[in-house]
Amino acid sequence: MTQEIIIAGFGGQGVLSMGKILACSGLMENKEVTWMPSYGPEQRGGTANVTVIISDERISSPILNEYDIAVILNQPSMDKFESKVKSGGILIYDGYGIHNPVARRDIDVYRIDAMDAATEMNMQKTFNMIVLGGLLKVVPMVSLESVVKGLKKTLPERHYNLIPLNEAAIRKGMEIIRKE
Repeated sequence: MTQEIIIAGFGGQGVLSMGKILACSGLMENKEVTWMPSYGPEQRGGTANVTVIISDERISSPILNEYDIAVILNQPSMDKFESKVKSGGILIYDGYGIHNPVARRDIDVYRIDAMDAATEMNMQKTFNMIVLGGLLKVVPMVSLESVVKGLKKTLPERHYNLIPLNEAAIRKGMEIIRKE
């Protein structure tokens, strides 16, 4: 099993953190992993994306031109990465801020209204964990237990009290993702 994933959105949406937690979770399960962030100098508010590869076999290169899975969190990222999902692949998007519907019919498309759910739950900072939950529902490449361990590895100790909140957000994402 190899999953080649791009997660893309605005800086400040937790794109890089989501990728880092996913990669760390893969390491917890003794998988081969790459994590390659990319962001502009403006970071918060500018575009950001991260490529994550999780595999049972050695990874030859972290650089990809096409992806098995694209997680898209804004329209500029949709415009850039929709065409780069492999035929038969998966595109997951947050409905908030996406103005143009997905045009492709050769991929599986899922919508997760994570921004709306985060606002409803008054947990805006867990937006990325809601999205991660949706991704893991569609493609359970790592276990929830490993993600919680990954949170502990990536969060500063002073934020460990937020782990149960993040776990609840992941579960929420697993509940609300819908295939289009």
